[in-house]
Amino acid sequence: MFGGERIGNGLRTWKPLSEMRPVILDCDPGHDDALAILLAAPHLRLLGITTVAGNQSIEKVTANALKVVELAGLARIPVAQGMARPLVRQPVHAGEIHGDSGLDGPDLPAPSTPLHPRHAVDFIIDTVMSTDGVTLIPTAPLTNVAAALRREPRLAKRIPEISLMGGSMTCGNSTPAAEFNIYCDPEAAHVVFTSGIPIKMCGLNLTRQANATEVEVERIRRLGNRTGRAVAEMLDFYRGRLRQMFGLAGGPLHDPCAVAALIDPSLIEFRPMHVAVELTGTHTCGMTVCDSRHLARGQVEGGGGVRRGETPNAEVGVRLDVEQFFNLLIETLGRYP
Repeated sequence: MFGGERIGNGLRTWKPLSEMRPVILDCDPGHDDALAILLAAPHLRLLGITTVAGNQSIEKVTANALKVVELAGLARIPVAQGMARPLVRQPVHAGEIHGDSGLDGPDLPAPSTPLHPRHAVDFIIDTVMSTDGVTLIPTAPLTNVAAALRREPRLAKRIPEISLMGGSMTCGNSTPAAEFNIYCDPEAAHVVFTSGIPIKMCGLNLTRQANATEVEVERIRRLGNRTGRAVAEMLDFYRGRLRQMFGLAGGPLHDPCAVAALIDPSLIEFRPMHVAVELTGTHTCGMTVCDSRHLARGQVEGGGGVRRGETPNAEVGVRLDVEQFFNLLIETLGRYP
C-alpha cells in the first residue's frame, strides 16, 4: 500500500505521484494545520503550501509551515506566503489557543528552507491555470482563495473541487454563531461559497468529532519517530490550552478532516446544502447558514408551508468515522522520520 515514490528522508507516498490527486493546501499553522500538512503529503500530490494570516500573523504561520516541512523531510514542497490581513476587516488571531508562535509546544528550530518567490495568490493562480485538476484544501481564512478568484475569474472553471475546514451547521467558536476561519474573513468566504466551485465543507459540527484525547496522543507518542514525538508535544500544548480555557478533555483536529475527505471519502458522510455566509448580523456575522430544508420530506411551496430551500452549493460534513480517521492519521505519522 505504501510503495510509491520517495518525497524526502525516506518517506514514500502511498502510490506514484503521477496517480495522486494534485492539491494546494492553504493554511495558517496552527497545530491542526500542521497535522493537515503531514496527513496530506504522502497521500496527495501536494503541489504547494500557501499561507494566510489567521491563527497568528502571516510571518509566524509561514515560519511554522516551513518548520513542519523541515521536521518531516518535505522541504521539496514549495511554501508561498500570502495575505497578511482579511479583504476588508482588521486581522483576528488565535494566540490564546495556539500560543505566541502559533505552534507552541515542540522546540522546532528556525527554518532554513527559502520561501517560494511568488506571492501565494500568484502561486495559486499560476498553478491552477497551468495544471489540470488542482483541488484546493483551505484550512484557514479564505482570503488567499478569494483574492485569487477575484484576480483570475477563470479559476472557477479550472478548480474541480474545494475541500475546506470552516463554518458550522450548529454553533460557532469565535462567537456563538461563527467559526474562526469564516469569522476572520466572511467577505472572502462569501466569494468562495458563491463561486460555483463544488465545495466540501468540514465545519465544527463534524470536526469536533475528531477529538484527540490522551489515548490518541499516546498512540502518536509511542510511534517513537521524530515526527511523532513532535506532534505529541504539539497536541500536549493544544489540549492543555483547551482544557485550561474551556475544560475540554481533548483537542479537536479540525483541519485534517478536510484532507481526510479527499484521501478516503468513506470516512465522512456529507449532505448537500446551500451555505450562505452572514456578512452584516450584529450577533451572527461570519455564521454559515446551512439550508437543509430540501432534505426533509413532505415539504410544500408557499401557502404558509415550508419552502424547499435554496439550491445546494456545497456538501456539508455531518458524520465522521472517528476510529478509521485516527487509524489513517496515526498510520501516516508513523511513516515519517
